[in-house]
Amino acid sequence: MHPVDWAIVVVYISWLVWDGVKRTRLERTTESYFLANRSLPWWAVGLSVMATQLSAITLVGTTGQGYNDGMRFIQFYYGLPIAMVLVGAFCVPFFFRARVYTAYEYLERRFDAKTRALTSLLFLFSRAMSCGAIVAAPAVVLSVILGWDVTTTTLVILVPAIVYTMLGGVQAVTWTDVKVMGLTVFVLIAAIVFLVAKLPDGVSVTDALRIAGSTGRLTVVDTRVTLTETYTVWSGLIGGLFLMLSYFGCDQSQVQRYLTAKSVDEGRTSLMMSAYWKIPLQVLVLLVGIFTFVYYIFHPPPMLFNAVHDREVQSSARAAEYRALEQEFATVYAARREAALRVAQTDGALEEAKQDFRDEDAHLKKARAAAVEIVRDATRDKAYNDVNYMFPTFITTALPIGLVGLWIVAIITAATDSIAAELNSLAAVSVMDFYRRYLVRTADDHHYVLTAKIATAVWGVFAGVVAIYASTLGSLIEVVNRFGSYFYGSILGVFILAFFVRGANGTGAFLGLIAGMASVRYVAVVRPDISFLWHNVIGAVVVVVVGWILSQALRPRTVASAS
Repeated sequence: MHPVDWAIVVVYISWLVWDGVKRTRLERTTESYFLANRSLPWWAVGLSVMATQLSAITLVGTTGQGYNDGMRFIQFYYGLPIAMVLVGAFCVPFFFRARVYTAYEYLERRFDAKTRALTSLLFLFSRAMSCGAIVAAPAVVLSVILGWDVTTTTLVILVPAIVYTMLGGVQAVTWTDVKVMGLTVFVLIAAIVFLVAKLPDGVSVTDALRIAGSTGRLTVVDTRVTLTETYTVWSGLIGGLFLMLSYFGCDQSQVQRYLTAKSVDEGRTSLMMSAYWKIPLQVLVLLVGIFTFVYYIFHPPPMLFNAVHDREVQSSARAAEYRALEQEFATVYAARREAALRVAQTDGALEEAKQDFRDEDAHLKKARAAAVEIVRDATRDKAYNDVNYMFPTFITTALPIGLVGLWIVAIITAATDSIAAELNSLAAVSVMDFYRRYLVRTADDHHYVLTAKIATAVWGVFAGVVAIYASTLGSLIEVVNRFGSYFYGSILGVFILAFFVRGANGTGAFLGLIAGMASVRYVAVVRPDISFLWHNVIGAVVVVVVGWILSQALRPRTVASAS
């Protein structure tokens, strides 16, 4: 990177930590540290809700998803607007009236302590693992840029996030969210402008979309009815709806966001920002990935986007085979480029030209897949996946000076911001649902705030360990949702029992939650081909059905007194 880009990164990260330190004086009670005294304006809360989702995974993983698979991923969000309406109608007023710190406090009031404890524990596991995946995305970026190992770059990302979260609490998180959203939208638009400007003469935006569309990358509705395909309109509207209901309605990282609002109405309004703007924002991110795909049609791409592994293979025993494959890749690339130009310039035989382009694109994918296999063998990294390195490589090799620095800042701050939100919510549940509930019940606020800061550091270290593992699992945007879907449906089922099923009791809910988790585990092992989105439906339905049946079966019987 150019020194100008490094200066941008260093100055911004320094400001981020300083802002957290500055807000330390505001966070002296548990309510101020975790909920900002329930005083934040709706628009700041709304941007915070969106920014918490808009992690570096979105900027790195979703762009990679768009490059690799196109717009099909957008179907994942089709259930989101419905979920926002339902959460605003039911969850927001419930939690506001209960005056809780965490969503799981309500479960003890409705059921019992064991149901609260188990649900809180499941949240801690699921959110900590997801937080690790959020850390992994910028760690991948820095590993490509600096040539460092992922462990080192993970520490570079985590330490600033832990420091300013420990010091600033939810105030620092929320107001950083607002700034991150503005920067993110700017760099996304700037990237698309750059990519459009780099189209060759004679190739218009319409032509570029036609080329991408010939490979199916503009598909936004897949009506197939199947449980094995992740991105269809049905998995989005049903599986995605259950996932979003659990995430926004039952996950502390989101519940804590709207509990900082001034009132029920402002909490609801903040959620509606996601209902209106999340899908257009995701479209913008995916379009960056699609136009990057088109960019590498007309500008030679590397055979592998991870330069570190590329260098390792070049010095391995399979170097000669790898160099021969590079020559084949260059030949196929040239043929694909010519086929793409024919798609852009052909009117009469358009379908024939599209088929030629698809054939050449398939040949290029085959060559790249062969290169990946060589890497896996030569480096003994059997889990290597190239998709996460595509966009970082594009940023650092194609974008102009200044814009590179802004993109790196956007990725790092999106990561630290989302990490901060996750760590703050993990600390809140650790302290309020376990430490204060079972260990130290009568300490003052200073003690609990100090404990929360320690918990933040502990969960930060845990997330770092998960991050090192998550970076090897494939598309990071899918990794984080797979982690969440393992738990979310079952947690949602408990809250459905709490809100809507009058006859449900604590024992039924507790055993139903165990049954829900067991059913998801069973399906994941026995039918791994079933998409993770359906795990949310399975878990929720099993918890509600089993929880209700057992509540009736185990209900204490009243004995009539003798007259």
